[in-house]
Amino acid sequence: MSDRRPLMPKATAVWLVENTGLSFDQIAEFCGLHPLEVKGIADGDVAQGIKGMDPVNSNQLTREEIARGEKDHGHKLSLAESKVELPPQVTARKGPRYTPVSRRHDRPNAVLWLLRNHPELKDSQLMRLVGTTKPTIAQIRDRTHWNSAQLTPQDPVTLGLCSQLDLDAEVKKAARRLDRERKDAIREKGGTLLPTDETTGDQADDADQAPAHAEIVSPRAAPEPQEESPEAEQARVFAKLKGMSSKKDEEAEDE
Repeated sequence: MSDRRPLMPKATAVWLVENTGLSFDQIAEFCGLHPLEVKGIADGDVAQGIKGMDPVNSNQLTREEIARGEKDHGHKLSLAESKVELPPQVTARKGPRYTPVSRRHDRPNAVLWLLRNHPELKDSQLMRLVGTTKPTIAQIRDRTHWNSAQLTPQDPVTLGLCSQLDLDAEVKKAARRLDRERKDAIREKGGTLLPTDETTGDQADDADQAPAHAEIVSPRAAPEPQEESPEAEQARVFAKLKGMSSKKDEEAEDE
């Protein structure tokens, strides 16, 4: 995706869905949306009440570019060159997500949907997606929210509280964090035990493949006695006589 985006991307996407034969991927690429959001616009689930804006009248897109995109669905739409030189856009520091007043009552339902479908998300990620507070998340999780009995889980993308791109990015970030924590835990433990099917499966296969008859092994022959040299025999006799004399001395001392 390029960095340049049309003004009012959702309104532009609504107009392109209603008035052109472009594919969902082309419209999503041009407007900086997720293909599922564009599909939701076509189904009437997303961007309800948003009036479409004609990008041709606003000189953001030409008829020729739309015609090329309709003939070739692999063609990527490009914004028309602006006749007015715009100043460089200053990226402001991203603060907490602003939620319109008309949508704020839907935030608890969106939080409940996220807790059920993406429990791996941290509270800070839920706050970025929906724009709620940490105490509200804790109350919904513990079912101590004042309206807990009336809450119904609803997709925040369908409610218009966040985009599908933001949701996918947070889910991928949570998956990477869990994978990193799992690897760190394995490294600290120094490895884990193998599953039972892996440790016993090979033994069972070896037992099945073992021959049914037992192999008879002949007994090993006893080693032949070595011939004693005269020096060794003399030393053995002297040691035996010395032991006998020391034993007699000990008996005499005891008496």
